[in-house]
Amino acid sequence: MKKLTIILSIFILVSCSYQANDELTIYTSRQPQLLEPIIEDFFQDTGIKVNLLSGNAQELMERIDIEGEDSPADIFMTVDAGVLWQATERKIFSETNSDILKKNIPEYLRDPSNQWFGFSKRARTIVYSSDKFSDNDFSSYEALSDPKWAGKLCLRTSKKVYNRSLMASMIDAYGYDEAKAVVLGWVSNLATEVFSNDTNALKAVSSGQCGVTIVNTYYLARLLDDPKYDNLSLFWANQGDRGVHVNISGAGVVKTSKNKANAVKLLEYLSSMKAQDFYASANKEYPVLASADIDDSIEGWGEFSEDNINVSKLGSLQKEAVFLAQEAGYK
Repeated sequence: MKKLTIILSIFILVSCSYQANDELTIYTSRQPQLLEPIIEDFFQDTGIKVNLLSGNAQELMERIDIEGEDSPADIFMTVDAGVLWQATERKIFSETNSDILKKNIPEYLRDPSNQWFGFSKRARTIVYSSDKFSDNDFSSYEALSDPKWAGKLCLRTSKKVYNRSLMASMIDAYGYDEAKAVVLGWVSNLATEVFSNDTNALKAVSSGQCGVTIVNTYYLARLLDDPKYDNLSLFWANQGDRGVHVNISGAGVVKTSKNKANAVKLLEYLSSMKAQDFYASANKEYPVLASADIDDSIEGWGEFSEDNINVSKLGSLQKEAVFLAQEAGYK
């Protein structure tokens, strides 16, 4: 069996004696430290112990497949709707009917068949150098394909699921051919080779290597803790039409779970005001619960209109997005 690079983190939150149905196991690609405070609060409220097994999302899904009926996983949690969609295609989840989840989580941020749910929003938008440009220079993702941006654009690789999901949203909005024309324009306008991550793309903008990029906002929030990146400014894309591209981190109940009732209880807890106030802000993301607080570090960017495409389409159009990137020469 293929060796899986997985870290098992077990939190001893209960006394020596407990029943099996007082314990849950989450398989997650999220950083354990983002979940620890919520898990501890959940235990204090319910007496239910939670174990975390963290690692690469693809490897965790493979592990669930291999373990079959013997899998200890009760919940699979990951980032990007495209990955959650893949898990649905692999029949990892069971359907979860919860009035609480339906009330707290907008319909477009959850699976149409209620197999997984978004618990934080990840806005992907335009960031530019305020040394060179102003808000008046920008409008949309698509406008960055204009020849006037030649030699000024930096992008993260198309191999990352975040950019595949962005391209999938454009395919849904405009059709394959028009979306491909946009990406061809992006490629023509690149100032340098694509970057492996958003942080390096942002640093390239700050240093003057390029003038503008497209990133998830939490990468910018982290960098702005350092004053040397004060020349980075955010622009909310596509406010005149479909809105900013939004993705999610999310989770669902594993179909082989032996403790589905408590697994649903944990998902409901993640959607609650108490958990939402921390869950999104821990990674400088946006909460899915409309009434939850937005982290102070990102609140100053103001409100924005977001693309309300059902995020499951970001997965179902993923293959087309991959072909589009290949045809456009977007590495």
